[in-house]
Amino acid sequence: MVSMQLALLWPFLFLLLLSFVFFSGRRKDNNLLLPNSPPGLPFIGNLHQLGALQHRSLASLALRHGPVMLLHLGRLPVVYISSASAASEVLKTHDLVFASRPSSTITDRLFYGSQDVAFAKYGDFWRHVRRVCVVHLLSLRRVHSFRAIREEEVALLVGSLRATAGAPAPVSEMITELTNNVLCRVAFGRKQFLELGGGTNVRKMFADLLTLLGEFPVRDFAPWLGWLDCLSGLDARINKTALEFDGFIEKMLVEHETRRRKSNGDGGDATAEDFVDILLSSEAAEGATLSRDTVKAIILDVFAAGTDTTYTTLEWAMAELIKHPQKMRIAQEEIRRIVGSKETIAEEIVETMDYLTAVIKETLRMHPPLPLLVPREAMDDAKIHGFLIPKGTRVVINVWAMGRDPDSWEQPDEFIPERFLNDSTAVDFMGQHFQLLPFGAGRRSCPGIAFAVATARLALANLLCHFDWELPNGKRGEELDMDEAYGIVVHKKSSLILVAKPRGMHAAAAAAVRSL
Repeated sequence: MVSMQLALLWPFLFLLLLSFVFFSGRRKDNNLLLPNSPPGLPFIGNLHQLGALQHRSLASLALRHGPVMLLHLGRLPVVYISSASAASEVLKTHDLVFASRPSSTITDRLFYGSQDVAFAKYGDFWRHVRRVCVVHLLSLRRVHSFRAIREEEVALLVGSLRATAGAPAPVSEMITELTNNVLCRVAFGRKQFLELGGGTNVRKMFADLLTLLGEFPVRDFAPWLGWLDCLSGLDARINKTALEFDGFIEKMLVEHETRRRKSNGDGGDATAEDFVDILLSSEAAEGATLSRDTVKAIILDVFAAGTDTTYTTLEWAMAELIKHPQKMRIAQEEIRRIVGSKETIAEEIVETMDYLTAVIKETLRMHPPLPLLVPREAMDDAKIHGFLIPKGTRVVINVWAMGRDPDSWEQPDEFIPERFLNDSTAVDFMGQHFQLLPFGAGRRSCPGIAFAVATARLALANLLCHFDWELPNGKRGEELDMDEAYGIVVHKKSSLILVAKPRGMHAAAAAAVRSL
């Protein structure tokens, strides 16, 4: 973590005090043009001010230094954006200028030289791999074709909760299993998480991955001190995680290649192809060969973006509804009224549930899965809010701060889904309303919005329709721990454990089971 690496740096700071002249002198000519910046320390700049929960630390700094704020992280200048108007200039007005990604030793190691959609630099290669993902996995047609998989896996989740018979249930782990099952079936054609040791082990692997993506390697801002990453254990953690995922993905690719060779010429059903089949086919290449490392990077990208983020949204939504039982009752009444006596909830029915959609929007406003969007890098000089952003500067959008901005939201720290029910002021999260950007906007916005929202909305509708919820041991909602965990994706620090009480005809069956 940042704090461990800083502790290792302190003995060297006294040798580098002269660098203060460099940091103070470099701003003489451009001080009026560059964004405001909090005072920093020699050599490390503002790195010590980030804190464990960077989105919160940066939001506090922005209150004093403005929504366009310059920090020096060692040798790297980084501009942080914390308002909707400034974000609009970056992601809309100057979208092309800020369409690239900065170099990162961590993403290069984990994503095969950053040959994926999320971290690749802007150019022909990125446009090609993004098209492969959008057309062959994440188009609206494809998302709709996976509806049966989502419905089946959500039904299995409901069955597992009923089996708990009103006892405390590990909801976080069960939601993790759901999101992994859906994505494994879509990508690999069958559930693979069991081969990794079950849902608990899968969650740990992805937690390790996303925690690493939130790290800041010393070598990225002081290359000559890169050996400190080895001393702190960061390099070992990166290598371990990279090898675990590489082994798993390689095994899946070999299985698919073997199956494709055996079925060659049999005229199999093309609609039965999963995402790996498509990546391995000539159709995905579209005139350009996808290397094996590129295929692996895309697969890992899809999993990293499609599992933990969806799970995190569901977890925070359930947590907020537990803390606000009146909001939960309103959502349950809407869902149960629309569903009626049906046992199965179809996706097209869920799409008509306005309050449920408002709950998801409010959850994404207060708890965006990625509170700091993936950094962008200026490919040319640009002006944002009148400030000069020089070529090569990193730019990070703090969507968590924007979701809590009182200039954009009334009572921004309160969970109020009703704010999204007024058609005249309706705000969506598709990248057109810059006060709500959980999936980003512009060229580098998340291409999997439809897939993620479809899974989250269907799962939440079923959880609220079939069960009444409470905390174990008679605890009240306001006692629920809402602390955040460190990482690029911010989920609850403590797992969500709840009591699910089946409603209606299932309540009597649960009572009978408990009496045995």
